[in-house]
Amino acid sequence: MPLNQSIDAALEKNIGAHGLSDADLSAALARTEGALDRLRQHYAEGTLPLLRLPERVDDLSEIRAAAARLKDGATDVVVLGTGGSSLGGQTLAQLAGFNVPGVSALRDPPRMHFIDNLDPFSFETMLARLPLATTRFVSISKSGGTAETLMQTIAALSALKGVGVDPRGSVLGISEPAKPGKRNGLRDMLENYQVPLVEHDPGVGGRYSALTNVGLLPAAILGLDVGAIRNGASAALLPVLDKYEPARVPAAVGAALAVGLSESKGKSISALMAYSDRLERFTHWYVQLWAESLGKDGKGTTPLAALGPVDQHSQVQLFIAGPRDKLFTVVTVGAQGKGPRVDAELAKLCGEAGFAGKTVGDLVAAEGRATAETLAKNGCPVRTLRIDTLDERSLGELLMHFMLETIIAAHLFGIDAFDQPAVEEGKVLAKKYLMS
Repeated sequence: MPLNQSIDAALEKNIGAHGLSDADLSAALARTEGALDRLRQHYAEGTLPLLRLPERVDDLSEIRAAAARLKDGATDVVVLGTGGSSLGGQTLAQLAGFNVPGVSALRDPPRMHFIDNLDPFSFETMLARLPLATTRFVSISKSGGTAETLMQTIAALSALKGVGVDPRGSVLGISEPAKPGKRNGLRDMLENYQVPLVEHDPGVGGRYSALTNVGLLPAAILGLDVGAIRNGASAALLPVLDKYEPARVPAAVGAALAVGLSESKGKSISALMAYSDRLERFTHWYVQLWAESLGKDGKGTTPLAALGPVDQHSQVQLFIAGPRDKLFTVVTVGAQGKGPRVDAELAKLCGEAGFAGKTVGDLVAAEGRATAETLAKNGCPVRTLRIDTLDERSLGELLMHFMLETIIAAHLFGIDAFDQPAVEEGKVLAKKYLMS
């Protein structure tokens, strides 16, 4: 499998008192059996559509066709959506260079913009500077009632109208099908303008939607192989469906480790540190998935995103010498031997003769290994995930792995992985204040 997981450096027998004991790991793994049985039941009965996404191919032609329409003649594509309606797409798009320093600005058109936060000044500036005649907008809201997305979409439609651009060829909506007796504001508004819409799967919540058209459409616009993304997700799901014992299901092992350390050693923070610019958005996708799925009834652990090597110069000081309240997951990719190679004469001139002949990737690989080992040597529990080749297939596997891990962890905590009551309460109150 492209994804290689090791929890050796998170175990008490290897790092000391802050690691998980074999007994507690075994007990937590045994408790995952119930979650794995429920996942298999959901799959068999079709009651959790997320689990059927990896094998789906019937919707890929529609996704590719929509991507082709949006790309045609476009200089820019703007994705309007917040939280789960955006982060999955951003995670996949980053594989193609979106939001990668030194790369994204040099990509061939169309330029991709994800407007996931609502800020009046930045949004107004963007609309004023975009070449609207050649800009396409994708508006995403599962319920059709997300206030931020509705306001953004209204502003975009108004801007297009102001320059005489027909939104029917410039805007696409993604929202769940209309339901009797339930208002879908986004659908109603876009249908009034005869703007095309594609259906958001009503059975897949936003933070779990990366493998639906929500995530795959931006990926297809940027030329990624959306079929390979789903094939990769199948690899993460296979051990569950084939009834492997929990110790051989990577997602079950990850969930047992996180919950076991939380319950037995008080590790209340789950820090994920990825050693690749192309995984920076993934770390933020993980933060939302883990936080919104598990933070309920006083339970859960707090997710923290970090990026290597840059955060070695900031967060790692706290990680090693600060409070011992964290489980670390270090994600590395096959960087060794990649990138520019160091000239021997220049290496000598800067006082680092040992750099001669090495590549930038050699240093990144060494730093990722060093960070994981230093944390472990200082008694901090560390899980490592290695991806030899970061591509569509491996990223699809990584996404499904963490969705499964989150669902299994919710089972161990005894909470519902799919609701978000605190978020909904805040949305209602915000609309009340807006109207007052």
